[in-house]
Amino acid sequence: MASDKNQASSTNPEKLTAASAQSGKTKPEDAASRQPGQPQIQHEPKPPFPKQKLQPPGIEADLQPRPQYLAPNYKAAGKLEEKTALITGGDSGIGRAVAVLYAREGADVAINYLPQEQRDAEETKQVVESCGRRCLLLPGDLTDAKFCKELVERTVRELGKLDILVSNAAHQNRKESLDEVSDEEFDTTFKTNIYAYFRLAKAAIPHMKAGSAIIATSSETGLMGNKMLPDYSATKGAINAFTKALAQSLVKKGIRVNAVAPGPVWTPLNPQDLGHTPDKVAEFGKDTPIGRPAQPEEIAPAYVFLASDADSSYITGIVLNEMGGETTAG
Repeated sequence: MASDKNQASSTNPEKLTAASAQSGKTKPEDAASRQPGQPQIQHEPKPPFPKQKLQPPGIEADLQPRPQYLAPNYKAAGKLEEKTALITGGDSGIGRAVAVLYAREGADVAINYLPQEQRDAEETKQVVESCGRRCLLLPGDLTDAKFCKELVERTVRELGKLDILVSNAAHQNRKESLDEVSDEEFDTTFKTNIYAYFRLAKAAIPHMKAGSAIIATSSETGLMGNKMLPDYSATKGAINAFTKALAQSLVKKGIRVNAVAPGPVWTPLNPQDLGHTPDKVAEFGKDTPIGRPAQPEEIAPAYVFLASDADSSYITGIVLNEMGGETTAG
C-alpha cells in the first residue's frame, strides 16, 4: 500500500493527461488546455461556446469544449490516504473532478452513474487508476430506493469500508412556467436530488466512523431560486436544510456533514437540459461577475477540503458557496 500512496500523492498533470487521452475519449489538448502555473481565474474557457445540445442524460465526451477536470495547478498532499469514497454522478462534471482529486489525495473511489453514461465512467476510471487507486463502477438509477441501499452495501463489500459519501448526481429541466412542470418531472427531480441524498446517507451512516464525511452538491439556486427551475431550486434548498439538520444529528459521532453550492459550471447538466436552447448554452455563465462558468477542476478542491479531517475538522453544517463572484446572505 505504501507504493500506492506515494504514487497517488506524486501523480503529475502530464501523467493524468496521458491517461485521459489513452481512454480514447479526449485529446491531450482538450484535457489540459491550460498549463500549470497560469492563474485559473483568467485562463479557463469563456463564452461564447459552440451552439450545441446534448441528448439526456448528457455525455461529457460529446461536449465542446471539454470540461477541465485534471487540475494541473493542484498539489496533492496525501490528505485522504487510506480513505474510501462513494461519489454519485462521478462519471462526469463535478463528480469526475472530485473522483480524480480524491484519487490524487490517496483515496479509493466508487462512482455511480446512469448506464447510458458508461463511456464517461470508463474515462474517469482510467484516470483514477493512473493515480494508483481503485475505481469501482456502479451504474444504476438513484430514484430506486432499493438501489441506493445496494450502492452503499456494494461499495463497502468491494472496497472494504466507506469514509466519504458525496451525493452529487442531479436532474434538471428548465420550464417557462410552473404550468409546464408535470407531476412526473417534479417527482423525478426530487427523487434524484434529495430523496437519493436522504437514502444514501441513511444507508451509509452505519458504516461510518468518527472522521468520516458526508458532502452534498447544492446550488446557487437553493439560495436564490431560479424562475425557470422551480423544482430543481426547491430540491437544492432542501439539500441545504437537510445538510444542516444531519450535521447536528451526527456531530457527536464525529461525522461531519456539509454542502457545496456552485454557480454555473461547465458540465453536461445544462447542455442536456431540455429547456436550455443551443443559443443559451453558447452563452452559459456569461452573466456571472467573472464572466464565465466554473470548470469542474475549480469546484472540486472544496470537496477535498470538506472531506479532509486535517483541513476542516471543526467545520460541519455549512453550505460553501462557489458562485463566481455572486454574493448572497443565505
